[in-house]
Amino acid sequence: MTKTENSRRICDWAEEDRPREKLLEKGRSALTDAELIAILIGSGTPSESAVDVAKKILRNAGNNLLVLGQLSLHELTGVKGIGNAKAVTLLAAMELARRRRESDAPKRKKITNSRHVYEEMMPYLLDKPHEEFWIILLNRANDIIRPVRVSSGGISGTVVDPKIIFKCALEQLASAIILVHNHPSGGLTPSKADRDITKRLSEAGRILEIPVLDHVIFTDKGYLSFGDEGML
Repeated sequence: MTKTENSRRICDWAEEDRPREKLLEKGRSALTDAELIAILIGSGTPSESAVDVAKKILRNAGNNLLVLGQLSLHELTGVKGIGNAKAVTLLAAMELARRRRESDAPKRKKITNSRHVYEEMMPYLLDKPHEEFWIILLNRANDIIRPVRVSSGGISGTVVDPKIIFKCALEQLASAIILVHNHPSGGLTPSKADRDITKRLSEAGRILEIPVLDHVIFTDKGYLSFGDEGML
């Protein structure tokens, strides 16, 4: 197809106006309903962009997403530029949205003391023959976002990179973190390296406003909390 001055293909738009690029650059909430639908249908017609076709679909639904979810395959394919494949894609997206509304949001566990940390990490660290270093990412209410393993080493130690830890925390929008590592030997006495890395990470957390709430040494028979022992 020859590109003309009046071309309406999305690939000919300014990059900041393309729905996919706009989503990647500004996030999904920045897109209009028509732009989101345009991403689903992928292309328009020789004379209309995907967004133009998406706007026609919305008009047929009275610009109401609830009504859009009730349109049939026949009603969707009645819009010029929408064949069976595109209509099925839209129907599938609407069905997923309906099921999402019906799903119960999983209840997040809350960390209120060091025992909760120990119990949370049991499935990950129990019976490990080598050292691993983990962080627990928390939101502002101290609910667990998720635990993340940041390094794995040998019997007597593992390397910890503060940059990796706080990169992960920033990407997950964590408001605080808890440090956890295991001692396969069963000893609960923190080493000099344990104390040093705790100090370094606590200082970095203060600067980034992502506080380190605790550092727990995990063993199969018990644990030590830096916070409980006043070592933070």
